[in-house]
Amino acid sequence: MTSKLEQLKQYTTVVADTGDLDAIARLKPVDATTNPSLLLKAAALPRYAGLLEQAVAGCTGDLGLACDRFAVAVGQEILKVIPGRVSTEVDARLSFDSQATIDRAERLIELYGQAGIARQRVLIKIAATWEGIRAAERLEQAGIQTNLTLLFSFAQAAACADAGVFLISPFVGRIYDWYKKAEGRDFAGAEDPGVQSVTRIYNYYKANGYGTVVMGASFRNLGQIEQLAGCDRLTISPELLQQLAEEQGPVERRLAPGTSGEARQVLDEQAFRWALNEDAMGTEKLAEGIRLFARDQLKLEALLGGKV
Repeated sequence: MTSKLEQLKQYTTVVADTGDLDAIARLKPVDATTNPSLLLKAAALPRYAGLLEQAVAGCTGDLGLACDRFAVAVGQEILKVIPGRVSTEVDARLSFDSQATIDRAERLIELYGQAGIARQRVLIKIAATWEGIRAAERLEQAGIQTNLTLLFSFAQAAACADAGVFLISPFVGRIYDWYKKAEGRDFAGAEDPGVQSVTRIYNYYKANGYGTVVMGASFRNLGQIEQLAGCDRLTISPELLQQLAEEQGPVERRLAPGTSGEARQVLDEQAFRWALNEDAMGTEKLAEGIRLFARDQLKLEALLGGKV
């Protein structure tokens, strides 16, 4: 029998959630995603020392530009070993400023272009706030495709689809963490709240003919991954990818187009904010995720600042 990873690849596009080139080369995903936390980890790897030095060269103390240059340099290296796309994230501190998000996204695309990388191989990651979704809508219209991240609530998913974003990344593991703590019990299989969230979004998109790609993210165990076999894409850590590569046993397709889903919802700003406010988990995890990414962005800036 083939490994669980090879079986999963029959139903789902597998994406590596890492900046570790060795892991990417070994596990052979189609795409790869990065974020400030993963870039901070990558910055500690000896193989990236030269990229850190290049990132600060000529930045005249602009640490935001140095971070963008490092992110693009890492993305450029990743693209050498994958056939698909890399996701590069906008500074999380801009999550509530649509124009600043657009400006930063355009700079990232420009930096990739200067490195000879076509925009078709890059997804710009943006937090799925109201302002982030509006920025993504304008970027998509300008031909820059986006990956809306830190997505925890159905309201975020519905708004992203109506904005025409290319891809969303609903966070399975962080939803699971919140409910496990809130209810004081564990969850497994189809009763996992993170699995249920992605399943609901997937079925809603397919039932209403949305083209937005659903990419489950932030997994805690193989069971969550196997329950979402058939999802458009799954972005998985190298540790869990390795486990999938080593394990045998059947992997059944769980998600497929044609399953009934809810009627289309169109949310204006007031309805979006109210729906998100009513979702305690979504509200808390979105705010926490932005804070954590912003904190790691500051750490990366401090690391680069020490080399200026």
